[in-house]
Amino acid sequence: MRAMRRLRADPVPRELVRELIAAALCAPSAGHQQGQVFIVVTDRDRIARLATVWRMVAEIYEGWMGKADPRYGTDPVYIRTWEAIHYQRDHFHETPLVIVACYDQRRQIGVVKRRLGEMVTALRMAGPRRAARLLLGGLSALEHRSEAASIYPAIQNLLLAARARGLAANMTTWHLFAEADVKEILEIPSGVRTYAVVPIGWPLGRFGPVTRRPPDEAIREDHW
Repeated sequence: MRAMRRLRADPVPRELVRELIAAALCAPSAGHQQGQVFIVVTDRDRIARLATVWRMVAEIYEGWMGKADPRYGTDPVYIRTWEAIHYQRDHFHETPLVIVACYDQRRQIGVVKRRLGEMVTALRMAGPRRAARLLLGGLSALEHRSEAASIYPAIQNLLLAARARGLAANMTTWHLFAEADVKEILEIPSGVRTYAVVPIGWPLGRFGPVTRRPPDEAIREDHW
């Protein structure tokens, strides 16, 4: 599985889109809440509006993070990656299908808030020091990361299903630089978070080989 950013403008059949979402929904979710929501965008006007936002966030990222990387402008692989990113930036308005992955945990959060007494009792069981840590940030981290743990496996399923059907796709979170704009364009409720934008279409090029570093470089035995 690799990022594919050069897409043809040909539409993706609706039955194929449903297959991708069905595959995504087979992923696990925290507490079996099934809060995954996928905004399937094919409307040309909305995609054109997203393209304007996309150009902005791509340029922000390149100007800030991209140029800070010592590989920028020198490493051949990195150069090819940025060429593909620039292509996507300049042709985003032609993307046939954009899927925005969200997680809606508003109902569960409401249940938790109504049961604050039980939460306080549970925190006491953890001891005063750990309870203080949880109250100072642990609960917020738990809420955010449990949502992420529930939506990103679904996105991976979606990406793999797209690849299996010959569709090109890439997952990106750059839209978070301008999430409010994206939510406004797509009329996403304020209490719902967005976790990824996934442009999808038929590839202009070949999928090619996937190269990754050896596993030993990523493994830490027993401690960091």
